[in-house]
Amino acid sequence: MGAALPSYRVLITDFLSDDLIPERRVLADLAEVVALGATNEDQLLGHVEDADALIVYHVIQITEKTIQRLKRCKLIVRGGVGVDNVDGKACRQRGIPLANVPDYGTEEVADTALAMMLSLVRGVHLLNSRLRAGLGPWSYVQAAPVFRLRGRVLGIVGLGRIGTTMALRGKALGMEVWFYDPYKPDGYDKALGIRRAETLEELARSAYVLSIHCPLTEETRRMIDGRIIRLMPEGSFLINTARGGIVAAEAVLEALAEGHLAGAGLDVLEQEPPPEDDPLLRAWRDPTHPAHHRLIINPHSAFYSVEGLEDMRQKAAEACRRAILGLPVRNVVN
Repeated sequence: MGAALPSYRVLITDFLSDDLIPERRVLADLAEVVALGATNEDQLLGHVEDADALIVYHVIQITEKTIQRLKRCKLIVRGGVGVDNVDGKACRQRGIPLANVPDYGTEEVADTALAMMLSLVRGVHLLNSRLRAGLGPWSYVQAAPVFRLRGRVLGIVGLGRIGTTMALRGKALGMEVWFYDPYKPDGYDKALGIRRAETLEELARSAYVLSIHCPLTEETRRMIDGRIIRLMPEGSFLINTARGGIVAAEAVLEALAEGHLAGAGLDVLEQEPPPEDDPLLRAWRDPTHPAHHRLIINPHSAFYSVEGLEDMRQKAAEACRRAILGLPVRNVVN
């Protein structure tokens, strides 16, 4: 007699459509694993109702209308850190745990934030962009003034895993690291040798570089707006590798155009991919726009490394396995 077929189903809603080797390595003896490759929530209709667990990435939103259709789901796990694209309240009302994978790409995201920062503050991006376009003299003067980083303030919004990792990188460069995080207990500033800002305004006023590392919530949505950016010193820099909705993109564009911000690095945008008529995208592509040579945009890729993606997929699958077997699930956020 042949081996019994797996009696459970784990569905990957979006993002992945490959051979699912990491997931099947973890779940092959227990569950069938299917990748739907959806690009919007409506495409899940008729596919997810009998799933025992869902793995959700960042391409689509999972709202109450999908959660209400789940008949036997034991877990929804977000393959990543942010859970803003899954209705956690609706999950809780249905008794479905919502978990994330908070530690898969900590170093990768911090490294990307660092790379964006260094490329901007050292003039690397600006000089490369202008010289490639045949603009200006073959000289450092195009990027002047460029200031030494040692002693300059790196302001970090959100001192979680990634924010802490970024703080350590800033310290290694000799920067004075400040952070704002009203939910972080006292003492982390002393343990890390950094300084706590009591308000976001205090942090913004002091930051030569402001780097965003907090989750997207109703409290943080568009928190970095024109008012906060105006408080930053003239000639400062903004980096966002967290969530696009935390930063008001139009305020970044205006500050770059006016020269208040010397540069900005954005790995994330409020809508991904952005529409072709998005003002930020148009300015980024327009060589005549004053923001063109001072703006870096990446496609929500800071999380990625070969190892990090493997970690994320394996840990998401392991969470599903534990839920199906009735074992305690780690990193439940709802």
